[in-house]
Amino acid sequence: MFDLKEVFTGTKRLVGLDIGSHSIKLAEIVGSSHGPVLNRFLQFPLTKGVIVEGNLEDSRALSAAIKELFRNSGCKGRGLVTSLSGNSVIIKKVTFPQMEEVELRDLIRDEAGKYLPFDNMDDVNYDFQILGDNEYNPNQMDVIIVAAKKADINNYLDAITAAGLTVNIMDVDSFALETMYEANYDFEDGEIVVIVNIGASITNINIVKGGMSIFTRDFTLGGNAVTEGLQEKYRISFDEAEAIKIDGVAGSDQDKEDLQTAIMDCAEPICLEIERSIDYFRSTFGSDYIKHVYLAGASSRIAGLSGSLSQRLNIETELINPLLKIGYNKKNIDAGKIEYIKTIGAVAIGLGLRKIGDK
Repeated sequence: MFDLKEVFTGTKRLVGLDIGSHSIKLAEIVGSSHGPVLNRFLQFPLTKGVIVEGNLEDSRALSAAIKELFRNSGCKGRGLVTSLSGNSVIIKKVTFPQMEEVELRDLIRDEAGKYLPFDNMDDVNYDFQILGDNEYNPNQMDVIIVAAKKADINNYLDAITAAGLTVNIMDVDSFALETMYEANYDFEDGEIVVIVNIGASITNINIVKGGMSIFTRDFTLGGNAVTEGLQEKYRISFDEAEAIKIDGVAGSDQDKEDLQTAIMDCAEPICLEIERSIDYFRSTFGSDYIKHVYLAGASSRIAGLSGSLSQRLNIETELINPLLKIGYNKKNIDAGKIEYIKTIGAVAIGLGLRKIGDK
């Protein structure tokens, strides 16, 4: 069964596996007397074309990569939590009359065409979470529905099973970010923040109010678009363009100011989509005040990005810290890699925090 947000208080620990288009990342989190501890974190590259816009295109290559990642990890458990994003998953907020969960599930199934772009719900796994009473009408309630085609889910499950592992929970990238945020940050009931996870080819936006997701959006644009734009402009290699994208100077003799302008020109489509998403949220949900925008993902390190977004959104914008309240095992993890893990590990750490038996 595809679940929305099912786990955080059981006894069995699972390993988080973040499957991106550029790499796969493993996060094993264990309990301690001082709270959760990141016990292991590993990353393994994927060749281009294995994952495209969240869709699995080469199951055999993914399975081989997962097998190699776990072989090098030292993890003894074979159960894991992984997630979907991009075109593989539909997330929608809907308002319903007040009713019980069983009645709501039947209603969603019987009238799915009103809420989800699927003709036959037999081909779909779905779940929902009741957010609470509607702000403007106490006789109604707000609900988030999550759905994915069984074929898309099974493609990932088959690849992972072929690697000798078992998927205990299939999550969604955006909700993994919520789990990570809840574990690390203090917040008030009505406090609204935006978490933006910028990957190689997909960007996840999750707007959280009082620790609960109230708006999500994925768009198929990420850091690779910036790298490719710099490649074309300066006629340089992908690796050289990657270096420029992150620190604005490496691999080029160009003036730093000109480089910064070029970087932000290439990043403009991403910034524009983030801005549009926040504007849409404000117009739809009637919420003006957003306290923070937090950036995650490898491409959150694009030179000048946080400052540019802060200025254009008029919201304080900074890199999120998924290890703010989570320790790490110094025997297994190099202290020199912690800052990098903070940048790329938000989704994997959110997945690694999950437990069987939580709701």
